[in-house]
Amino acid sequence: MNTSKSRELFASAEKYIPGGVNSPVRAFKSVGLKPLFIEKASGYKTFDVDGNEFIDYVCSWGPLILGHSHPQVVESICRAAEKGSSYGAPCQQEIELAQLICEAIPSIDLVRMVNSGTEATMSAIRLARACTGRDKIVKFEGCYHGHADSFLIKAGSGLLTSGVPNSPGVPEAFANNTLVARYNDIDSVEEVFEKSGHEIAALIVEPVAGNMGLVPSRPEFLQGLRKITEEYGSLLIFDEVISGFRACYGAYQNEIGIEPDLTTLGKIIGGGLPVGAFGGKREVMEHIAPLGGVYQAGTLAGNPLAMAAGAETLKILKKEDPYDKMAKMCIFLTEKIKDVFAQRSIDCSINRMASMFSVFFTGNEVVDFESVMTADTEKYALFYREILERGVYFPPSQFEVCFVSSAHDLYAIENTVKIVSEALDKIS
Repeated sequence: MNTSKSRELFASAEKYIPGGVNSPVRAFKSVGLKPLFIEKASGYKTFDVDGNEFIDYVCSWGPLILGHSHPQVVESICRAAEKGSSYGAPCQQEIELAQLICEAIPSIDLVRMVNSGTEATMSAIRLARACTGRDKIVKFEGCYHGHADSFLIKAGSGLLTSGVPNSPGVPEAFANNTLVARYNDIDSVEEVFEKSGHEIAALIVEPVAGNMGLVPSRPEFLQGLRKITEEYGSLLIFDEVISGFRACYGAYQNEIGIEPDLTTLGKIIGGGLPVGAFGGKREVMEHIAPLGGVYQAGTLAGNPLAMAAGAETLKILKKEDPYDKMAKMCIFLTEKIKDVFAQRSIDCSINRMASMFSVFFTGNEVVDFESVMTADTEKYALFYREILERGVYFPPSQFEVCFVSSAHDLYAIENTVKIVSEALDKIS
């Protein structure tokens, strides 16, 4: 595969951008490659600057549930842009998107738009601390909630990819106020709360962990979190930046019947444009300025282009309801991949939920951070290079999630299985 133009662009990028990328996993370091520079994308396909074509399972790390360049979403962005790209003032589009979110997620009465998932989680934590008058928060090993200081303790996503357990530059005071428990282990949560429960403002969790690879939660685990936080008067925050509108129209909490106090959203609700949001019950959200004293602001929050793209995406999802189709595609693909691995006696554990999946190079069942870390990252890198060469674009990290979009079809799925089979023949 010729990647000469991508290499030239990367060399130029390194002169002006730290590491040549604006987000660490994009550097392809963990798979031993230089990054690809994408020129265009359509449906389930991406095309790099060298003309290479890929079946894309990254989907911009989750937002593109309808596939790339969906014509109705593109049209909504163009219509909005013709009227102005930003106002720094209220616009009708933000009401439309807020209404769609509140109607789709029963635990949300009021929602505040921001520009990223990091902003959403950071703001939700500030709000929880203000509501409870407490400082400490609880998070889980391997869960990633953005790059705010409070969250970079035993985090997932790019921190796992680069082998860094947390980040330099995080003050000790922040680390001291962040308590860490084990995902899917309710006993570890009880231990934390028995020791510090009356100092804990909030517990934040991905109800479907998607930043150490895909690790679905056990139902009794989330039920236990709701019970413990209520007992100690702490707020329960569901980080649904990845899972929101992915498993169903609404949030994963809709599927399991558990209402958190606050929910953070992003990715899909922006239709591929930068966005984040946090919301909850009226009595909690009314602490946010200008109604209350908890300050949060953003120049581009409620940006008309992102609001238009997000609203159009949600309307399409609600009308067309592609969730069953995507889940069936995901089941078919992952079961076929399992067969391919088994035929070659290569250790493999595949986690799947709705239209998301992760392929772990381990013989262990992957249920938490500890089992995630048994995966063979060197073997994944070998595998990754082989499938990329043949035209399949998985995340360039063992610790990220693959996404099936509504644009993926049976031809794409069958071709992917064929390529995986060829790749495994090469590395086994």
